[in-house]
Amino acid sequence: LDVQGMMCAGCVKTVEKKLIQHPGAIAACVNLVTEVAVVECEAGAVEPDALANELTAAGFPSKPRSADVAGVSAASDPNEKHRQKMRSAFWQLIIAALLLILSSVGHFSQWWNGPDLPLLSYNIWLHCGFATVTLLGPGREILLDGWRGLRQNAPNMNTLVGLGTLTAYTASLVALLFPQLGWECFFDEPVMLLGFILLGRTLEQQARGRAAAAFRQLLALQPQVARLIANPEKNATNKQNYSSVEIPAAHVRVGEWLQVLPGEKIPVDGEVKTGQSTVDESMLTGESIPVMKQPGDVVTAGTINQSGAIAIQAIRTGNDTTLSQIVALVEAAQTRKAPVQRLADTVAGYFTYGVLSAAALTFFFWYFIGTHIWSDVLTIGHWHSSEHLTMHTQHLAHTTDIIQPSPLLLSLKLAIAVMVVACPCALGLATPTAILVGTGLAAERGILIKGGDILERVHHLNTIVFDKTGTLTTGNPVVTDCILLGEFGSQKNNFLSPPASPAS
Repeated sequence: LDVQGMMCAGCVKTVEKKLIQHPGAIAACVNLVTEVAVVECEAGAVEPDALANELTAAGFPSKPRSADVAGVSAASDPNEKHRQKMRSAFWQLIIAALLLILSSVGHFSQWWNGPDLPLLSYNIWLHCGFATVTLLGPGREILLDGWRGLRQNAPNMNTLVGLGTLTAYTASLVALLFPQLGWECFFDEPVMLLGFILLGRTLEQQARGRAAAAFRQLLALQPQVARLIANPEKNATNKQNYSSVEIPAAHVRVGEWLQVLPGEKIPVDGEVKTGQSTVDESMLTGESIPVMKQPGDVVTAGTINQSGAIAIQAIRTGNDTTLSQIVALVEAAQTRKAPVQRLADTVAGYFTYGVLSAAALTFFFWYFIGTHIWSDVLTIGHWHSSEHLTMHTQHLAHTTDIIQPSPLLLSLKLAIAVMVVACPCALGLATPTAILVGTGLAAERGILIKGGDILERVHHLNTIVFDKTGTLTTGNPVVTDCILLGEFGSQKNNFLSPPASPAS
């Protein structure tokens, strides 16, 4: 299944839990980076569309991987999906950055010798507007996703961010509407929090795209077009000049004849029927020397026909080609979790509950105990909030109330800090991103790794045995011996002394 909407390892745990709870499902494995879920089930016991609909209803838009399209073509869809996500994240970041600048420029103007900006510095209603637009605009998706997770008893990172920003916004709004309470306003905090969160999301999405670059290069080996020979029997008299028509490579069926011209990639696995040519199979075998192919020989999809035109008969197409199986193996390896990743996902699944509990304990401790034992923290926190007090004093100019340091506000601020700083994304993204990069680069170099668990055990190896038909070298030529023939044999020392000198 292709699954969208996962933000952190907590989301991974939620998706896996819902998949495993489905009747007939035996096991499920979800990859946060590639956004793919693999479900092991009893034969015929699970309908893929039902699984996808269940995840979609839970807030994770999903669809089963199409079975009638070649695996390479289906796997290339995430590339366009990544570009769409990058565009969306970029525009959200631009809007959030603009609101952040407008919200903060008034404070910065008090520190430089530039002109005073009273509208941005002292108008608390304007800052309330900036915070409201930020929550309803760039932050809307975060708040909605956080609410869905909380409602389904599966809180995630967006739940933490949403609770933190909404708490700060609500406390500031109460202080603005009820000035007699003597609270301060801090509308800038929701704007800043969401701005930096969106910046991190954009950088994270960009990192995912770079991590999948090697995998996309592997997909690019599959040609998209094939030359179909409609009536090979009628063309039997002119075997070097077949009449052909171009069709999508995914539409080729077993038994059909295809023409491959010099310089073109072979679209499917097939058997050479007419013609002969040399084929570059380095992408498959690592051998740089082209291999001669004659009638009766088998050619592989993705290899390059070099010297002559040949006609082949398709023997494996779509998901059955060697290249498609390699791609499927690499994708399965990226989905297969390493033991350390399973541990991280398990911890992250309960991490959000722990953070919420820690935030609640922080609030109660400072409200009932901390502010009474260390009363000076109220004065320090109050002094650091002088800018907010300046703006709020303008709002209270018509009253005789004096803003006093509040244990409630200090406790709220510390609880908010605990919620927004504890992000489980790094916990859930680090290992799958490393596996994605490692398996992708290895596949690009002809090394197929069957899973993250295999990759994790590699550092225990002390011996590697290569079954190599050609020459295995380090890539750094070294002179090992010098043999002089004929009359030069007795002058070996004289011959070697010039190149052996330090200046040579």
